[in-house]
Amino acid sequence: MRTVAVVGASLAGLSAARSLRKRGYDGRLVVIGDEPHRPYDRPPLSKEFLAGALGEADLALEGEGEDLGAEWVLANRATGLDRNERAIRLADGREIRADGIVIATGAVPRTLPGTEALAGVHVLRTLDDARALRDDLARGGRLVVIGGGFIGAEVASTASALGLDVTVVEAAPTPLAGPLGESMGAVVSALHADHGVRLLCGVGVKGMSGGGRNAWGVPPDRARGRVDSVWLDDGRSIPADIVVVGVGARPCVEWLEGSGVALDNGVKCGADGRTSLAGVVAVGDCANWYDPRTGSRRRVEHWTGALERPDAAVAALLAHGASPPGVPRPPYFWSDQYGVKIQFVGHSVGADSVTVEEGSTDERSFLAVYRRAGKPVAALGLNQPRLFTRWRKRLTATES
Repeated sequence: MRTVAVVGASLAGLSAARSLRKRGYDGRLVVIGDEPHRPYDRPPLSKEFLAGALGEADLALEGEGEDLGAEWVLANRATGLDRNERAIRLADGREIRADGIVIATGAVPRTLPGTEALAGVHVLRTLDDARALRDDLARGGRLVVIGGGFIGAEVASTASALGLDVTVVEAAPTPLAGPLGESMGAVVSALHADHGVRLLCGVGVKGMSGGGRNAWGVPPDRARGRVDSVWLDDGRSIPADIVVVGVGARPCVEWLEGSGVALDNGVKCGADGRTSLAGVVAVGDCANWYDPRTGSRRRVEHWTGALERPDAAVAALLAHGASPPGVPRPPYFWSDQYGVKIQFVGHSVGADSVTVEEGSTDERSFLAVYRRAGKPVAALGLNQPRLFTRWRKRLTATES
């Protein structure tokens, strides 16, 4: 391989570039990113950066003096892949030919249609998103968070600490039931009430208004003004000066349509990241990996996956599939909300029991273990970092 192109300049792309050099690749390396920024850390965007405790320089992922010998093509979006020419088409009209390609284009937040022109309505994924939201939160007032997942909960926690009046609206009966299960999802989401944040569950959002007119479904050229309320499906209206929409993300793979790369809720790839095209691997939030433990595919939208999994994909890319992939470590993620450290490892789906092994749910400090047919398959810790670390090692050793 003379040229390898990494399409995506966030953590997964940077991890892939580092792995290429670490594994001895010394050819041309091109890193393409649609944002103008060098790689930066996203988890603090909803917490320390949003609160003003961290500056932009603190988010940098590259070490001081780190030089991967890469060509950085930033503020330039990939628009297509020509499999015959092995060429990546860019938004500015350029093409970059590469012998090996790492797809790391991530995901973008889902939005609510018709609200694009309403001031005060935000999503949170990028540094620019966080800048705009931080400026708005500095105004104070009433914040409505649509979506009770981890991003929404972290924003609610940060905004509450900044003194805003916060309401979280979640369409599901129990927030976080997907990753944590019903019982533990209810325990973790109770942190909102503990800190004076209103949580409305089991109700959807019908629309928003701003500047005296309904903005739901209204063409952007007609919706004007700043958001002033959120309308719920049950007829209630919630006053809002700021709205954060946290209703999930979709993988950025539209640019690959017609390329021959198989797509299904992201880029379909094996346990080693290889796609349907030779010499093309996928990593990060856009990769729908095959999980040999479950026999199914899943996208892992977590920081640890973006840090660790690219190395397996790079190994497969350089070896042309000559070496079998190892079993990936169980998924791990964490969240900080209202001063509580939340950590989770494994898969709660399919677990038939969950028991508190240490501590108390009432005190919001405990370690819970999920089991399937008596076998531990996941663990959840709230303010139990040492005990959780031991369980994480145990689960990793069991499944490796």
